Formats: sequence, C-alpha cells, structure tokens
Amino acid sequence: MKLDTFFEKFDLFAETPNAAEKLRELFLELAVRGQLVEQSPDDEPAQKLLERIHGERLRLIEERVVRRQDTDPVAEDEVPFSIPDSWTWTRLGAIGDWGSGSTPARGNQELYDGGITWLKSGELNDTQSLSGSEETLSELALQSGSFRRNRPGDVLLAMYGATIGRVAILAEAAVTNQAVCGCTPFNGVMNRYLFFFLLSQRSRLQSASEGGAQPNISKVKIVNFPFALPPTAEQKRIVAKVDELMALCDRLNRQRQEGETLHAAIIRAAIARFDEAPNPSNLNFLFHNSYSIPPADLRNSILNVAIQGKLVPQDPGDEPAKFWHKRLQSDPENGAGKNGSATVESPELDAPTLPLPEGWIWLRIADVFEVAGGIQKTPDRIPRDNAFPYLGVANVYRGRLDLNTVKKFELAPGELERRRLEPSDLLIIEGNGSFNEIGRCAMWSGEIPDCVHQNHVIRCRPKDREIAPFILLFLNSSVGVDVMQRLAITSSGLYSLSVGKIRQIVVPVAPLAEQRRIIAKVDQLMTLVDQLEINLTASRATANRLIDAVVAELKTA
Repeated sequence: MKLDTFFEKFDLFAETPNAAEKLRELFLELAVRGQLVEQSPDDEPAQKLLERIHGERLRLIEERVVRRQDTDPVAEDEVPFSIPDSWTWTRLGAIGDWGSGSTPARGNQELYDGGITWLKSGELNDTQSLSGSEETLSELALQSGSFRRNRPGDVLLAMYGATIGRVAILAEAAVTNQAVCGCTPFNGVMNRYLFFFLLSQRSRLQSASEGGAQPNISKVKIVNFPFALPPTAEQKRIVAKVDELMALCDRLNRQRQEGETLHAAIIRAAIARFDEAPNPSNLNFLFHNSYSIPPADLRNSILNVAIQGKLVPQDPGDEPAKFWHKRLQSDPENGAGKNGSATVESPELDAPTLPLPEGWIWLRIADVFEVAGGIQKTPDRIPRDNAFPYLGVANVYRGRLDLNTVKKFELAPGELERRRLEPSDLLIIEGNGSFNEIGRCAMWSGEIPDCVHQNHVIRCRPKDREIAPFILLFLNSSVGVDVMQRLAITSSGLYSLSVGKIRQIVVPVAPLAEQRRIIAKVDQLMTLVDQLEINLTASRATANRLIDAVVAELKTA
C-alpha cells in the first residue's frame, strides 16, 4: 500500500483503537528513513552539508563558543536502518552543540526564585514551543554552577528515568537540571527535523539507557547516537509533510472522541429508556444493532431491573413471599434466634429506597441465611495428611469463582464438618480494608469435594436453597454493592464487612415462582452479553491487526 492509497482510506481508521498514536509513530519512522517525501536531484547531498557543519564546528571551537566533543564515523554495523543515497549517517554530537545543567544547593534560597526558567525532565512534554517552569533560578545560581545556557529554538532531551526520550523545543532562554540535555543545531540542521528524529527514536534511546531503579542515558551516549542526516532542502519538505500528517492524526483523534461522546450519549439514553419501561418488549433498547453498550453496563442494568421486579411480568397467581417466609419461620431448624439474632419485624425501615412489586417483601440476611466466618490462616497450617482445599479472596469474584488457584489448608479434627461448603452457599468478601473488594459475591455449586473457606470469605448458607440465586443477583447489583460498601465503612476509615454486618443486610425477596422466572431471564440475557463481549473483543483485535498490517506494509513499501 502506497501513502496516497492510504490517505484515500484514512477515515476508515477512525474507529480503530489507538489508531492515531500508531500512525504518528509510523509517520515519524517513515520520515527519518527518507520514505515520507521524494528525494530531489537538485538537493545538495547531505555529505556536503556535513562537511560544512564540520568546518563551522571547528571555527566555533577555536572561538571558544562551543566545547570540543569528538565523534567517530558511524560504522556499518551501527546503522539501524537504510537511508536514501543523498543522505548520510553521522552522530548527534556532530550536528549540534550539546550540554546539560545541574541542581543548585537546595539550602541556599539566594539561588532560587530569580526568574530564570529552570527545566526538569518531567516538564518536557514533546512540545515544539516550551516556556515556563515550575521553579526558577537566580543569576547567582548560574554563575556559581555548571549550566548550559539554552537559547530559544534549542532542542531539549530528557535523560533520566521514566522520562527518557521526552523532547521539546524551547520558546525562550532557559537552563535545565542534570536530567536534561540541550542542543543548539548547527547551520543546515533544522531544529524541528531534529525534534522529529528524537521523537522517532525514543524506544532506541530508552533501550540504550543504563541503571536499575533510576535508568539514564548519559550525554556520552547521546552525542554518539547515530543520526540520519538528510539534505537541508529535504529536511524542510519532511517537516512540512510531518506537520500535515500530524494534523490528520489530530483530526482522527477528534473524530474518534466525537464518536465516543455521541456513542456514550446514545448508551445513556438507551439505558434510561429501558429503565423507564423495563419490560421484555423494550429489551431492544439494550441490545440494538446501531450501537453497542459496554458489557459491564449491560450486566449492571439487567441486574438492577431484575431485583426490582421489572424484568419479567408479575403473575397474580404466584404465592406471595410472606407465606413462604412464614413456613420458613415455622420450621424448627430455621426459626427465630438462629445466628444469635431474632427476626426483625420491619426491615424495610432501613431497606434500600426501592419500591417493591406486590407479593414481594424485605428481609434481613439473618432471616433467610446462616452466616459464618471462615478458617484463620496461620503459618502452622501446612498441607499434610489432613489438608483440604480452601477458597480465599483471590478465588471469589462478582458472580463467579476462580478455581484454578485453589490452595489447601491443614485442618484440625472436626473442622471439616463445621466448615465444609455446601451447594448454594453464598460467599462474600469481607474487604479487609480494600474498597474495591467489598462484597464481591459468588455462589458455591460443589465443584470441589470437601472444600472450606478462609476467614476473609464469609459464608451465607440459605435456609431454603431456592432463594440463593436471587439473593446473589441483589448482592452483585449496583444497589446491593452500594448497600454493602456503606455498611462496611469503619471509624478508622477502612472498609470491612463482618459477620454481624452481613446478617443485618436488608434484601428484597420475590415470590419463589417469580424468582425462577427472573433467574431464567437473567441467565438468557447474560448469555447474550457474554456473546456480545466475545464479539467486541474479536472486533477490537481485528481492528488492531488491520492497523498493524497497514503500518507494516507502509514501512516496507
């Protein structure tokens, strides 16, 4: 694919993730390889330019304007890529005067706040017009320290840490600290071409850095870094073309941002329309061919309408939940007083502010579940003969369990009988101080025999197994998560759910027949969401492969 063909199809890449950034990198790479604009036989060869630069450099050294910094010719095995015949390889130290700065003594206030711009590496932001600084220095600081006085138009390069390779062109006179190297290009070398070259070589500069926690690329390595020098006339054409292409990338970014803004507005409107009339006939607001709602938002919306009784129609023939609850209370095994707490008559007083359909009731977790903590992990619980699998925080997510990393506990005699998980047990993460972990909840289905749980995972065993899936929906909905997070706040500012707090959680309970219909509908919709997520992931992967293929083809064109 040629560049002209690519530009004809430029708008096709507007929806590709990170397309603009990938194209910026590509255009810079093509620019410094001589593949972005055509060479002209009328241009003076770069070798002639380099000879003039060498003469200018010797003159400036004799006049003590610049310091001597000798560089060797670039060997054939150092050349990172091929360049046109009219270009030549040299080194950064041969095409400009380079120097860094320093940091004055922090204890001497006379050296600071003097109005002289003093730049540190973190202030370089790849701009072509950098001015101002977080701190300034005095003239006394410059006279008493080792500073290169950079002029407007000089090119700056960051040398330290995570900022290695950041560049800028100065819009004013400035000095820098020791983590920034400045360059005044010699006549015939455009500062903007040098700027684009350094941008294109960022990964190579980073690879050349040394050091552990604070890697750096030294001035010695910078001045010896290979530089592809085009004729001056071609430098001007390259800079003009790069400007044109970067403007196209800006347009691509704007198109994508405008599309994302519009898409987000459509999604909000679609969810709002569904929430206003959340019935099966309006599900097309959530699953529509003209827009795609993020899977996480879809799942959340489905759960929220399900736990309010708005996902499936009510049936007046369903037995109201209060009659089921009375039967549960009359069972000697499930009566008042279990979990050390009597049944609360009016849990709706501190229930979430949700109107419930006819036949639904509010109950506390303690009314319908036995809540228990898990086994305390200690160093002496080394798996030996009496070792059994256990679930920890890392195994419990919202709505699912990760059983690939299940470990084992050494149990004391009798512990297995008291702690063994049973199918339909709900497992809730207590949080242990972490806000994001609060209330993650999943249901155990007996996947592993004789499995237990640690103390940071609280077990809720249903007094009637049939209600467990519906209560799981509530606990994993944004309403349920909000209830648990507010309940988990402690006086110390940390977050933690205790067994006692979980027992007090108020949950909605629908008639059993309606619960079955809700669970079936949620399962059906979640299957659609899972497939949508697979399709979206595949679509993004395809788009990335497309742009990568285009980039690779253009590089070799």
